[in-house]
Amino acid sequence: MVSQVNPSSSPAEPSEVGRSRLPSDRRVQQGGWLFLLSLLIFFFTSILLYALYAYSRRDDPQNSVPLPAAFLVSTGCLLGISGLVHSATRTVRRDRFALTGWLLAISTVAAIAFTVVQCLSMTELLLGPALFSGTGRGVAGMIVVLAILHALHVLGGIVALGIVATRSSLGLYDHERHWPVDFAAHYWHFLDLVWISMLAAFWLTTGGFAW
Repeated sequence: MVSQVNPSSSPAEPSEVGRSRLPSDRRVQQGGWLFLLSLLIFFFTSILLYALYAYSRRDDPQNSVPLPAAFLVSTGCLLGISGLVHSATRTVRRDRFALTGWLLAISTVAAIAFTVVQCLSMTELLLGPALFSGTGRGVAGMIVVLAILHALHVLGGIVALGIVATRSSLGLYDHERHWPVDFAAHYWHFLDLVWISMLAAFWLTTGGFAW
């Protein structure tokens, strides 16, 4: 006897299987947002722990040590970088590849300048009196640790900017496919938010800025 195949039990058509999966670009975008969310949770948890520790040491006179004024300079650099990368997301949508490449390249140089200024600021803290006397060195030490953590993520952003700038100058992005440029902007906006939150916490728990 010849068995008959039930049409309803046939395997799903390839098109149906394809519809059940996200397109490649969508999966990459979701992965990028999850990455930023995990970093956001990590940094804000760290800032909260710092704030709690600094509050517990609020009566220590060593906590009144001033912050390096260079922190304000680095903040200006960081905001400028975000503005440049955000402008790149607009020019790439207009297929202005050369201008997009230049904006990203300038952003890379500014990010390197930010890192240099941060290193000078942290050196000033490390060589200052707060790390050599009294329990205030705990607060100053945590400031340095948080600033270093942020700077490490800035270094990752510099590498990403260099790659995106090179690919953009080669015309590998256009008005339809430009997610890497958008993600670079989102990442630097994230670094802005984290650093400004850190700086506010530092300012509220120390002696303010040295002028």
